[in-house]
This record gives sequence, structure tokens and C-alpha cells, in this order.
Amino acid sequence: MQPINKLTKLLTGLESLLVSSVERCAAVFVLADISILFMGVVSRFVFHQPLTWSDELASIIFLWTAMLGSVIAVKRAEHMRMTAVITLAKNSFADFLESLQYSAGLAFLVLLLIPAYERAMDEAIVMTPALEISSLWREAALPVGMALMALYSLIKLLKSPKIMPSLLSVVLMAAVVFVLYRFQFVFDDLGAWNLLIFFVFVVLFAVFAGVPIGYSFGLGVLGYLGFTTTTPISVIVGRMDEGMSHQILLAVPLFVFLGLLMEMSGMARAMVAFLESLLGHVKGGLSYVLIGAMYLVSGISGSKAADMAAVTPALFPEMKKRGADEGELVALLAATGAQTETVPPSLVLITIGSVTGVSISGLFTGGLLPALFLALVLALVVAWRSRNDHSQVLPRAKGAQVLRLCMVALPALVLPFVIRFAVIQGIATATEVSTIGIVYCTVAGLIIYRQWSWSRIIPMLIETASLSGAILFIIGTATAMAWGLTQSGFSGWLAQSMQGLPGGAPVFLGVSIVAFVVLGSVLEGIPAIVLLGPLLFPIARQLGIHEVHYAVVVVLSMGLGLFAPPLGVGYYAACAIGKVDPNKGIRPILPYLSALIVGIVMIAFVPWISIGAL
Repeated sequence: MQPINKLTKLLTGLESLLVSSVERCAAVFVLADISILFMGVVSRFVFHQPLTWSDELASIIFLWTAMLGSVIAVKRAEHMRMTAVITLAKNSFADFLESLQYSAGLAFLVLLLIPAYERAMDEAIVMTPALEISSLWREAALPVGMALMALYSLIKLLKSPKIMPSLLSVVLMAAVVFVLYRFQFVFDDLGAWNLLIFFVFVVLFAVFAGVPIGYSFGLGVLGYLGFTTTTPISVIVGRMDEGMSHQILLAVPLFVFLGLLMEMSGMARAMVAFLESLLGHVKGGLSYVLIGAMYLVSGISGSKAADMAAVTPALFPEMKKRGADEGELVALLAATGAQTETVPPSLVLITIGSVTGVSISGLFTGGLLPALFLALVLALVVAWRSRNDHSQVLPRAKGAQVLRLCMVALPALVLPFVIRFAVIQGIATATEVSTIGIVYCTVAGLIIYRQWSWSRIIPMLIETASLSGAILFIIGTATAMAWGLTQSGFSGWLAQSMQGLPGGAPVFLGVSIVAFVVLGSVLEGIPAIVLLGPLLFPIARQLGIHEVHYAVVVVLSMGLGLFAPPLGVGYYAACAIGKVDPNKGIRPILPYLSALIVGIVMIAFVPWISIGAL
């Protein structure tokens, strides 16, 4: 026992040293990104001297933040995963499944570590356009992050109090990789069945076995490319890089930090107190507030994860205090994410306009009413589900109390409008605008609400990095999986099949809804539109379907798939932001998804909802 105790002590010391170093670096990087982007706003808008290097430097730091945040998420076991099967499992099997999440992650990371290193070294000779430094400063983020994640996973396995389940999980993963490699010739004659094997069976098996969602997606595409194609697996690293470093995703950690800042400064409590005085006496009152808040902030950042991050910290803590079930909360949050996909300025709508030639102003005008219609549909579900729920019901507030709380909450209530005004007026980009919110919140917290704790800033920065890393890692592996599906020829086959459908426009719309719900669950909205938009929109025009109407139906259908478990990455992003176990929201989300399906079908077959305002 003494050697084991010494090993455990050694591993604990090593882990503690790494944790403190990684967390401090991540906190500094988050703070640096906020500062650089805000400096860019001030320099451009106040001094009329744009900083040509700010976006590039912020992007480099952001990728490091995402990877170090992913490392912290491994240490804290905060990578999102489905634990329903583990909860039902018995002792030894449950221990085995708990170990499997680390051994599966270790296999994925180790297999990609050398390709990630080689890719980074290949980029070392490339100079960045603005800073004129080696691209290695940026590209090293992935191999370093992967190496640290693998190291933490190994430490978790070695520190496990039950060695046998850890050993069995490692042996199983090694055996699976060896068998697939040894008999990969079997996949040569399976053709399209390989898609089903790796992108459905492998991914679903990993998800339900409790393997983190990001690893599950990554293992699916790694298996497909590695064992059924001649494509080098280094492509996965490139697609992950592309997915995680998209400029608009810079808003994710900044809005996460803004939400934490609102809670710490007292702004969130003031806003919730006012909204409670208005709707607290209504059953499910704060649920209506959540639907309305998502409608107001949606599209500001261009990232749905950032939209949810802006709303959740302000509402979830108070709703939980009132007795609301956390599974119900995350289910409604995910449903509102799908409902608000067409609220402008929507990045998906802009993409549709750019690749299909549809008027972007027409898309923005046509997207407002359908989202509002679906908000009413969700409100009906809230009313039905809360009809016997008294947990959130408060006494009706008097007029004077409502007015007083309104005045106190006014700085907090103005914030969403300040953010939207800054974007519309060109003061800041969708990426930069969150920094204005952070500065605004800091001033309000220090001067108006006076509920400021400097000691909480560093833990909040670390929490921001961890949560953002968990979200962005899923987005990165989902982007790689989307690329794998594209290269398989699946999108071209789908377009040809839909072109030959009998039954005219109604059947085409119905099949489009089903197809894009499925695509939304495995592809991000933008990749799916880029792939299929140029193929399917001409078919819609030939059938007499208004292009704005078809765009709205397509986007809402993709949004439904994106936020539908068990594959929808948006659902797991909502769970990560709400800090809720994913399996708790699966049953509560079913009525909301059913209502959204009914609403989307109604929008599809009543074109006026989409084009009546044009």
C-alpha cells in the first residue's frame, strides 16, 4: 500500500502544480482578451485610429483560452456528458463507465497529439499578417492543450481509488483501436454504411456510455476518417482549429464573464427583483421572462452560446431559489435557443443571404414574426406545465413597489439596449460589444449598486475559461464531424434525393423540415447552409416557394435539431452554461420540442407568418 500512497501523493502534487499554473494563465488570457478588444473599440470610435493588430492578437489569445479552459474543464470534470446510464448502473459497472470517460478522451487526444504537433511546426514558418510574428504562437495552442488534457486524464485514471475499472477501460479502448486498425479492410466494401457505423452508432454509444460530448463527436469522425478513408487524421486538427477560432466565438467567454459580473455586482438581482414584481404573481412568471429575455438579446453576439450566457446567470440562480427544477430550466433555455434562431442580426441568416442571393434585409424582416410566434407557442407550454406549480408564485406587488424596483433595476434593464445600440450604430462589432457591457457593468457595480468583491474576480475569470473551454471544445469537434459528413458526399446525395420528390411544394417543405432537423443535430447551422443552400434554394424557387419563407423554415428546423438531445450540440452548450447535468433536461424538453415542431409546421404551411411583413 505504501508505494501506491506515494504515487498518489506524487500525482496530487503534480496535479496541484499544473492546476495553479494553467488556471492563472487562463485567467490572464481572459482578462487580456477583454482589454485588447475594448482598447480596439476606444481607439477606433473615440480616437478614429483603428488598431490593426487587435483582432489578430485577441484571436491568438482566445484560442489559448479555449484550450487551457478545456484543460481546466478536464480537471474539474466539467466537460458535458450524458450520465443517465451511469446513474442507473450498479457499483462496478458505474465505476467502469466513470473511468471510460477518461480513457476514451485519452485515446482521442493521444491519437491526435502528433498530428497536432506536426501541424503547428509546419505553420511555424508562416508569419501573421498584422503582428508579423510566427504562426506557431497561435498553432501551438492545440498540441499544448491536448497534451495537458491527456496528462490530466492519465492522472485521473491513476488516482482512481479503484484500479481495476480504470485498467479495464484502458484495455478496452486499446483493444477497440487495435481491432479496428487490424480489420479496417472490412469497411472498404460497406460504402455509405460506414456513415451509420461511425457517425451514429459510435457517437451514440459513446454519448450514452458517459463519454464527454466533445470526445464522442471526435471519436466518431476520427474512426470514420482513420479507418474508412485515406484522408490524414491531421485534417481533424485543422477543422477543430477552424471551428474553435471563428472570430464571432470570441464573444462566448466575454458574455460568460459578463453574466458572472452581473450576478456579482448586484445588477442581476436588481433586474430579477423588478421582473418578479411584474410577473412573480403569475404561475411560471420567470419562465416567461426567460423567453422574452432570449428574444431581446438573441443575435446580438452572433453566437447562440453567447446569447444564452448573457441571460442565464441573471435568471437561473433566482429561479432555482424560487424552487424551479433545474432540468426544466435548461430545457426551456435550449428551446428558446432554437426559437430565436431567426431573430436579426442572425449570423445564419446573413450566411443564407451570402450563399443564395436572398435579400438579407428581407431575411431580417421576415425572421422577427416567426420567432415571436414560436415564443407564444413556448409560452403556452409554460402556462400548461406550470398550471399546478406554486413554487414561483409570489404575492402581487403594489404599484409603488414596482416603480421603486424599476428605478433600482433601470441600469441593468438598459444594458441589453446599450449592447444592441452599440452594434447597430457601429460603435462596436458583435464580437467587441460584450466588452462595452463588461465596462458598463463594472461602473454600475462600483458606483450604483456598490456590491463589488475584488477577491471574486480571479475565480470568475477561471470559471469563465473553464466553461468557455467546455463549450468551444464541443464546437471544435462538431465542426470536424460536419466536415467529415461533407467529404463523404452525404450532402450531395441528400440534395439529389429531395429534387426527385413527388408531391410538389408541400412534400418538399415537409421533407426539408425533417432533413434540416437531422442536419442541425450533426452540423452547425452555417456549414449546413453553405453545403446545401446553393443546392436546395433553386429547387424551392422552381416549386414556387418564397425564398424568405423557405429560409425561415430551414433555419428554424436546423435550430430545432441543434438544440435537441442526444446529438444536438446546442443542447449541451445550454447545459454547460446552466451548469445542469444533461440527462436532467431530456424529459422536460420533450414538450417544448414538440411545441416547436408544431409551430414550425404551422409557419411552413402558413407563409404569411414569414413574408407578411415584407
